[in-house]
Amino acid sequence: MDRNLIPDQYADQFSQAQYNAPPLTYPLVVNTFTKELGKRPNEVFDSFTTKAVSGASIGQVHQAELAGKKYAVKIQYPGVANSMKSDLAIVKPIALRLFQLDSQSLDPYIKEVQERLLEETNYHLELERSQDLAEKSKQLSNTRFPQFFPEMSSLRILTMEWVEGAHLDTYAESNASSEEKLKIAQALWDFYHHQIHELRLFHADPHPGNFKVHDNQLWVLDFGCTKALSDTFYKDYFSLMNPDVLGDEQLFQDALFKIGLILESDKSHEVKKLTAIFRESVELLSRPFYEGSFDFGDRAYFDELAAFGERTRLDKELNKLSTSRGNPNALYLNRTYFGLYHLLGSLGSTVKTSLPEFTESA
Repeated sequence: MDRNLIPDQYADQFSQAQYNAPPLTYPLVVNTFTKELGKRPNEVFDSFTTKAVSGASIGQVHQAELAGKKYAVKIQYPGVANSMKSDLAIVKPIALRLFQLDSQSLDPYIKEVQERLLEETNYHLELERSQDLAEKSKQLSNTRFPQFFPEMSSLRILTMEWVEGAHLDTYAESNASSEEKLKIAQALWDFYHHQIHELRLFHADPHPGNFKVHDNQLWVLDFGCTKALSDTFYKDYFSLMNPDVLGDEQLFQDALFKIGLILESDKSHEVKKLTAIFRESVELLSRPFYEGSFDFGDRAYFDELAAFGERTRLDKELNKLSTSRGNPNALYLNRTYFGLYHLLGSLGSTVKTSLPEFTESA
């Protein structure tokens, strides 16, 4: 999602996993259908493409037709769940060395990632969450959701309405007018603001392959990765953005302590250093929330984010504080805002924003 992290050639290859990964062969697709639904694709549909129309990291999509209606049929790659577990087992020792952590410190974060990844392999859960979140978000302007079909779905197959249009990255590079792109950008911001701050259950995979634009409407295609937030964690996390908390040294330190960013074992000079770094981080990352409207087309803001990340990465004093920090529940929340900001940046629009209600200064 962030093309500044690695050379363009690598970014181009990795980004293909969003919706252009190498496809399964058709015999394997037939085999999955037979195991899951007891029928071959051509026994379920009037027509079914033998080649995938798109492919992502854990499954691929075929277009099908039945009684004149088009469907998108997502089919999971065989053995994905087991592969994810083995991949994480490989990644863990690399992460331990990279971040200079012990296994016990890293385990809560590995567990969080594994839970979310394994949820993505459960299409029964994705179907349930897709229908639930779509129903609870249907009032949002310019935001649409495909219809899902449980009778043609299973644990490893998910069938939904076919949606025309361009994926979000293609749309962002199109000659659509600035007014049209603004409408989509605002819909994207409102969609996430509603799900995170009102539903406390949100779509946690904001990359362009999960969205399409058709007839000036934002279509949300994939709810495979979702994250629920408890009320306690939500309030503790977003209290950092409360102007009353952010402007008070002790209240801000207390808030950092609650979500594990400052620890009881930290020495006083370490607390001072960390408080200053986290205040700068919160002020920078929450800037879009405070201004009423924010220009995500301003590259200077993203340059400032990148510079802050690079400066903290090279800070030798910070590097010595190698103990793991932060609540694991923040992993996918941080990732979601990271992805959202970059999607909005690609659209280059100025969107209307606001603080969550409970963080507003009395």
